[in-house]
Amino acid sequence: MNGPRTAVIGAGISGLTAGKMLGDYGVPYTCFESSDRLGGNWAFGNPNGHSSAYRSLHIDTSRHRLSFRDYPMPDDYPDFPHHTQIKDYLDGYADAFGLRERIEFENGVTHAEHLDGGGWRLATADGSTRTFDFLVVANGHHWDPRYADFPGTFTGQTLHSHHYIDPENPLRFKDSRILVVGIGNSAADITVELSSRTLRNQVTISTRSGAWIVPKLVGGQPGDKLYRTLPYVPLNWQRNVLHFFNIQSAGRPERWGLPAPKHRLFDAHPTQSAELPVRLSSGDVTPKPNVSRLDGSTVHFEDGTSGEFDIIIYATGYNITFPFFDEDFVSAPDNRIRLYKRILLPGLPDLAFVGFAQSTPTLFPFVECQSRLVAAYAAGQYRPPSDTEMDQVITADEQKYIGRMVDRPRHTQQVDYFLYEHDMRTRELPRGRRRALAEGPVPLTAATALS
Repeated sequence: MNGPRTAVIGAGISGLTAGKMLGDYGVPYTCFESSDRLGGNWAFGNPNGHSSAYRSLHIDTSRHRLSFRDYPMPDDYPDFPHHTQIKDYLDGYADAFGLRERIEFENGVTHAEHLDGGGWRLATADGSTRTFDFLVVANGHHWDPRYADFPGTFTGQTLHSHHYIDPENPLRFKDSRILVVGIGNSAADITVELSSRTLRNQVTISTRSGAWIVPKLVGGQPGDKLYRTLPYVPLNWQRNVLHFFNIQSAGRPERWGLPAPKHRLFDAHPTQSAELPVRLSSGDVTPKPNVSRLDGSTVHFEDGTSGEFDIIIYATGYNITFPFFDEDFVSAPDNRIRLYKRILLPGLPDLAFVGFAQSTPTLFPFVECQSRLVAAYAAGQYRPPSDTEMDQVITADEQKYIGRMVDRPRHTQQVDYFLYEHDMRTRELPRGRRRALAEGPVPLTAATALS
């Protein structure tokens, strides 16, 4: 093993791929995981509270786009695997590459302190303190629920979709008047599940800006199997074609009573659902615009209507949170953190992030791509440009990926995987290798073990 002593925070998909790639490059590392199991968000019922999976959850990305490049998803998996199959897949990934022995379970990092001159002092849940040369943050960004802030007070029961399990847990979702706030994938799934006539609920879905609904199947095949962004064609042209195609294949949301989207397709993250349009068209779900105020059990909407509700479910996204950093040291207010290639923070060369993006169509191969750069960087085979140039590239990349996006916390980290991977493979990694050869690797250890 050769390279900086490295710590990885988290054993979800980001931490696992980071560990796998670090091992491939011979970099010694320890992975700290607060739970007793790996998988993070995909470990249903995760005792550390970091899983947002509900009992009926099937992933919205097909297995054809989901697989890691170096560990294909099993051929006998369905097109849209259940969360238990995703967990089994991650367990198999960890076992195939010997990752478990590098993970300290139930020993999360409670505080990370950057040392003068470089390096890190980590305090962990077992009460110990250890030092490392290089820190990889992979603690995920779908575990700290963000709630909408509406005027007034609601006297019924409220919860975030993060805590929803099934129609019996954590509340009894039967014979109830239920309002779901939000129209992302989780909002659509939960609305569909709770609007089943067998539960005798009255379900309403409220959306601030509307959403384009993308079907899961097109011509009998997973829609994302037919979709791929091309790096040599202007992105606006491709978005316009896809926007037109989606209107022809899926229809406009106004036909089902939803507000007309205030944006074009892919100017906000689309919602994948085959069933929500059917429930809306069948009268099983009532669509409403944004909430204007709360008044006891009454909810008022921006169109002047109101309704009585027993339960509000907020499917309103998540905060990007780093509980082990002092907030004035590293934080992401409004989910904004400027990272070079969504990985490096200019000015802190011994710190890297993996997985802090909203990647279309999926995060799995995206974090694998990121981890490849992180490992090459740690092994001295990649060097980023100067801090000034990194800052300029960050601004250019933000304009490229989110310049047209609706200005919401959900979209601050949006990237297109196909364009990102092409850029990393054909430009960034080769250029970084040439910089490392010409200028030498970034010194991440006092003993210059990288050389």
